[in-house]
Amino acid sequence: MKAIILAAGMGTRLGSLVPKPLTEVSDGLMIIDYQAEQLARVVGRDSIAVVVGYKKELLMEKHPDLLYVYNEAYATTNTAKSLVRGLVKFDDDILWLNGDVYFDPAVLDKLAEAGCPAALVDRSKCGQEEVKHDVYEDGPIRHLSKAVQEPLGEAVGINVVSRGDRALLAEELARVAADDYFEKGLENLTVARKIRLKPIYLEGLFCKEIDFQEDLEVVQEYIAKGKS
Repeated sequence: MKAIILAAGMGTRLGSLVPKPLTEVSDGLMIIDYQAEQLARVVGRDSIAVVVGYKKELLMEKHPDLLYVYNEAYATTNTAKSLVRGLVKFDDDILWLNGDVYFDPAVLDKLAEAGCPAALVDRSKCGQEEVKHDVYEDGPIRHLSKAVQEPLGEAVGINVVSRGDRALLAEELARVAADDYFEKGLENLTVARKIRLKPIYLEGLFCKEIDFQEDLEVVQEYIAKGKS
């Protein structure tokens, strides 16, 4: 299995002048530090690729031993085009995550053990502006977007695709619009029943995307409680 961190964006909503993965969450620990540490436990450091764009040198200098893929169109594209650049580099099962997610380590174990394409979802909440999901009667995810009418939970930005479905997803991501999130490519395939995407539920585990300052404060509080 290989792992891909999507870290090409500018992260303007957080109001930082550096790539969002370089945001400090605790005592000098940055998001990218934590993600790399936890992914290395599952796949090994030599199997981690980071898709970079905005101020890429800062990320590459921080962890020079990781693999890097450049999204030269980072200012005009979204995570779909970043992910496809990573997917075409490997012929393996792929676990990928947004570069702004802080999570309980057990989250990665649940996804790595899924044995099939899967998306991590939180069914305890359904924010209006978040990517949501519903499912088919036989279990797999049907829709995965902000427009789901009767959502069962939020997608939280960590997913896995099997080696056999990797090329199919890459082809679909290449077709979607430049400003689409990678979830658009996944949803096109799930709606067409071309891929069975299993929902993996958090079930009390912590996972938080850091979009705004208040999200960062939630993560910092969580970390502080764990150290007390």
